[in-house]
Amino acid sequence: MTSPDHNPVRVGLQIQPQHADWVQIRDAAVAADDMGVDIVFTWDHFYPLFGEPEGKHFECWTMLAALAQATSRCELSALVTCNSYRNPDLLADMARTVDHISDGRLILGIGSGWFEKDYAEYGYEFGTAGGRLNALAEALPRIETRLGKLNPAPTRHIPILIGGGGEKKTLRLVARHADIWHGFGDVEGVAHKHRVLDEWCAREDRDPAAITRSVTAKGDPTEIAQQYYDVGTRLFVVDQSGPDYDLSTLSDWLAWRDDINGDRANSASG
Repeated sequence: MTSPDHNPVRVGLQIQPQHADWVQIRDAAVAADDMGVDIVFTWDHFYPLFGEPEGKHFECWTMLAALAQATSRCELSALVTCNSYRNPDLLADMARTVDHISDGRLILGIGSGWFEKDYAEYGYEFGTAGGRLNALAEALPRIETRLGKLNPAPTRHIPILIGGGGEKKTLRLVARHADIWHGFGDVEGVAHKHRVLDEWCAREDRDPAAITRSVTAKGDPTEIAQQYYDVGTRLFVVDQSGPDYDLSTLSDWLAWRDDINGDRANSASG
């Protein structure tokens, strides 16, 4: 893989919108923004994934629009939008609108969907994992085309984040369309996915260094972060579930980010 060293480390916070009131979600996002987080994420589900299955929950894209008004510096995204829930052209229009509301801070995070309860309760066809990935493959070019037709146009090239680790379909779509890939797993597993993605980039004539590698960040960054960094990860996403969003772990990751970016800047200047 072409060296990612020119990319600074960034840290995101996924505010899981479950079991919480809106004001708690909003206040967590504002606090994280004030702390200097790079990206605030939500997710795109209709019900909690953990805890009481019928607990409090809010919808993704209306929250993103509200968070665009409530915050001022961080980028905003879903981790990730479910492709199945919205017409691709409509989703492009929604993304363009939040892009303008946020003054160019939106990242369009997207994936194929997986949580069957969302589909069953809201009347979407669940189908198969392969079928949902095929639908995502069809949707991404439509999204890109619609973004190019909208008036007014987006304020910038809206970065595309694709989540998921499927090596035959998902990572190929990442190589074709994404600016960011988000995955999960231990260091060895993530490093393997990076190699597979690099192979797809070679087949798709894409510079692998153009795709930021992202991972869900767990635990103490002083114990694990350097290992992920060494295999090319540059975006680290801390997750927090409601109702009480504890940002102390985020604070630790932001401190590590600032240290490693400062070390890299000093090395470059020296």
